Amino acid sequence: MKVTIIGHWGGFPKAREASSGYLIEHDGYKLLLECGSGVVSSVQEVTDIKDIDAVLITHYHYDHCCDIGPLQYARQIKTQLKEISAPLPIYGPQGEFFRLLKWEDYTYGVGFDENSNLTLGPFEISFIKNIHPLEAYSARIKCKDKVLSYTSDTSYFEDLAGFFKGSDLLICECSFYSDMDGTKAGHLTSSQAGLLAEKARVRKLILTHLPHFGDLNNLLAEAREYYEGEIELASYMKEINI
Repeated sequence: MKVTIIGHWGGFPKAREASSGYLIEHDGYKLLLECGSGVVSSVQEVTDIKDIDAVLITHYHYDHCCDIGPLQYARQIKTQLKEISAPLPIYGPQGEFFRLLKWEDYTYGVGFDENSNLTLGPFEISFIKNIHPLEAYSARIKCKDKVLSYTSDTSYFEDLAGFFKGSDLLICECSFYSDMDGTKAGHLTSSQAGLLAEKARVRKLILTHLPHFGDLNNLLAEAREYYEGEIELASYMKEINI
């Protein structure tokens, strides 16, 4: 399983980069996890849009989904150019934005909730409902004997550690520094990310959904106070093989 970090900024993208977006590949199947601002432009650095097999959106805050519109236009144009012959499935929670996942005959929405178990190509995906201002989900993606887990956006709660238990890689949001309180905003701090990774006994931790302020290296140092395993900051176009 190969993961490419297409975007990793919280809120809005840094210049010439992107907010949340991750391309997950195995045996030729390509799943785009999140489609935030800048993702459609950036993902074309590593794959053609026509080759994306499915998209999964964890919630409908703009930094996770606002490039769905440009993606739909891209699929329309490539279909009209006869580069594509089938519509693109976009998986997301039910809700006000869900109806917009369907774009004529080019894309369509498939709903999921915390009880769903999806099989997308080689990936088996399960969910846990997060604590966030709107409905959002963490995802556990299993491929053969490897597990990639992704927090999306959430405040800390104890059930997360059990859900992520034993993951080979945890991509964990880290919107705030250790001395801040992200509870009301529905986000994790660096120390909570480290604590979560340690309790879940994950093999590797990548901090993502990074803030646009402060020294980002401090996030690493603060998370390391709780987590003894391998840890890195997400970075633009970083590739990880699990």
